[in-house]
Amino acid sequence: MKYYCETKTATELTRKTLALVLAGGEGSRLKGLTRWRAKPAVPFGGKYRIVDFVLSNCVNSGIRKIGVLTQYKSHSLIRHIQRAWSFMRYEVGEFVELLPAQQRVDKEWYQGTADALYQNLDIMRRHTPEYVLVLGGDHIYSMDYSKMLVQHAASGADVTIACIEVPRMEATGFGVMSVDENLCITRFTEKPANPDPMPGKPDKALASMGIYIFSTEFLYRKLIEDHDNPNSSRDFGKDIIPSVIKDWHVRAYPFVNEKDEAHYWRDVGTIESFWKANMDLCSIEPELNLYDRDWPIWTYQAQMPPAKFTFDDEGRRGEAIDSLVAGGCIISGARIKRSVISSGSRIHSYSLIKDSVVLPRVEVGRGCRIQNAVIDKGTVIPPGTIIGEDPEEDRKRFYVEESSGIVLVTPDMLGQKLHTVR
Repeated sequence: MKYYCETKTATELTRKTLALVLAGGEGSRLKGLTRWRAKPAVPFGGKYRIVDFVLSNCVNSGIRKIGVLTQYKSHSLIRHIQRAWSFMRYEVGEFVELLPAQQRVDKEWYQGTADALYQNLDIMRRHTPEYVLVLGGDHIYSMDYSKMLVQHAASGADVTIACIEVPRMEATGFGVMSVDENLCITRFTEKPANPDPMPGKPDKALASMGIYIFSTEFLYRKLIEDHDNPNSSRDFGKDIIPSVIKDWHVRAYPFVNEKDEAHYWRDVGTIESFWKANMDLCSIEPELNLYDRDWPIWTYQAQMPPAKFTFDDEGRRGEAIDSLVAGGCIISGARIKRSVISSGSRIHSYSLIKDSVVLPRVEVGRGCRIQNAVIDKGTVIPPGTIIGEDPEEDRKRFYVEESSGIVLVTPDMLGQKLHTVR
């Protein structure tokens, strides 16, 4: 087994690492938000796309060789990456490459996360990495991958898996890692009814974040074995990871801060979780700090003027409280409370928006009341519309999340056809 000297610097290791972002999933649990776009391309936080967070993590960590694997409804995702991430310079070994499913190996599209990498084995080999970092493209968090990479190299592990500490009985919806006192993984259980606790933390369990660092030759070998196995579902979490735990060196990397507390990490796979993650940003001191100059979140945004607030009359005052309002917005005599208003949106007089997420280029007419809602990009809300107060009325026109009551409004639901389909 190969061990690295602990004096090996993070910079030396990141230069030898290829990051592969899995960004091809359908994202069906986000309902109308992913009808016309891939989940990683969904707008988030006023001016970003979901995929910007994982790509920013790579760049800020010093990992500048990045491949993005796309598949379903990928046009807006590809267009965004071309616009936002073209500053990388291939001449000095930096790049963000788009890797759509191209049937290089056979005529099938990507059949699972492991198959997606297998179909790009030739590209991985061409870049000659010493380590491969596998990432999901649809989570919201800030993480320095170089720290995980240093631990992986120093330990001599074949694979290291990033894990988040969660309350034990909340881990039933995750893949759970059972570990020994040295953080070696002894068992992986998918969505267990009774999750194993962490050593020394009986009320906590380690849930997989879907982040893997592989030593390269080991990864190649396992991808080929998995492809040759007719019983495999071609998935990392279901097939490859459980198959290597017994005979190989597999380690956990808990994503915790210096106080041994779990860092911020959110899976925004449902309308409710997407809404909550946006609402988190409206806190006075949010756990996810978008204003950290040492860890910027990179993105593309069209050149727009500053946000503008107009009118100061009683009952017609442009104002926003505990909210994020992006560039290009005009809040014209309307009131915004605990909401995210994305770039280029216009909110007209006498309207009230609270506890809601408004995606880019939305127009809200006069006299509207909107609460506990997600309004999709490009939607025009007619004057006098009320959303979020009467669930039964909302269900007649919109999608209402059963567990939370969050209302999703898209242009299609209002008869506004932004996409022509015969």
